[in-house]
Amino acid sequence: MKYIKQSAVILGITWVGEWMSETLPLPVPAGVYGLFLMLILFCIGVLRVEQVEEAGNFLLDIMPVLFVPAAVGLMESYEQIQMVLAPMMVICVVSTIVVMVVTGKVADGIMGRKDKGKRGKKA
Repeated sequence: MKYIKQSAVILGITWVGEWMSETLPLPVPAGVYGLFLMLILFCIGVLRVEQVEEAGNFLLDIMPVLFVPAAVGLMESYEQIQMVLAPMMVICVVSTIVVMVVTGKVADGIMGRKDKGKRGKKA
C-alpha cells in the first residue's frame, strides 16, 4: 500500500508538471516543471523524502528498462539519422566529457570550501 501511495504522489506531481507545461506560455518541458515542483515541496516541508523514497528508488532501479523504447525508436529511424550519426556521436562524447569535468571541478570546489571552513573553525 505504501508503494501505491508514494507512486500516486510522484504521479500527481508529474501530472501537475504536465498541466503547467500545457498552461504556461513558456518553452519548458513538463518534466522540468515537475522536478522544480517536487524540489519546492521538499524545501518548504510539504513533502519529505521518506514519503516518496521507496517508489523513487524503484524507478531508479528500473531506469535502464525505461530507455528501451527510445533505443528501439532510434534503431527504427537509423536510415534517417545515418548521415548525421558521426557528428552526433562526436557531440555526445565531447559533451559527456565536458559534463564530467565540470561536475568534478564543482565537486572539488565545494569540498575544498568545506575543508577550509572546518580548518578555519579549528584554528
